[in-house]
Amino acid sequence: MRVPVSFRRASNDTVMTPMIDVVFLLIIFFLVSSHLARQEVQWELDLPAARTGRDVVQQHRPRITVNVLRDGQIRLSGAVVSAVELLDRFEYESAKVPEPIEVRIRTDQTVPYRFVEPILAACARARIWDVTFSVVPESG
Repeated sequence: MRVPVSFRRASNDTVMTPMIDVVFLLIIFFLVSSHLARQEVQWELDLPAARTGRDVVQQHRPRITVNVLRDGQIRLSGAVVSAVELLDRFEYESAKVPEPIEVRIRTDQTVPYRFVEPILAACARARIWDVTFSVVPESG
């Protein structure tokens, strides 16, 4: 039996181009995602001081960081969001994972409570009970 010409000319070499493309896409994905994770805690905020508190132990649980700026803007993932959008995001994130999520609130010490209250209300409506505030140790 004669082997067709197309089968005879096939080489046993592995084509590396698709694998290289996937590796570059993974590198880009991890660079962008790590940049966004660092961006959440790099807002220039004058955090409130606290006399008591405890250091947060790193847990392998999902965490959402919400920043409240001096003008009352609520920022989530670098974008300004309303209280309704915040509730939708909390509910979406809670439904996505089986374990409870943590919400960390970073706010300037001069921000009035009326800007923080909608975040706490959204957490309660989304049944998120692990809410922490970022603070700095009080000197003195």
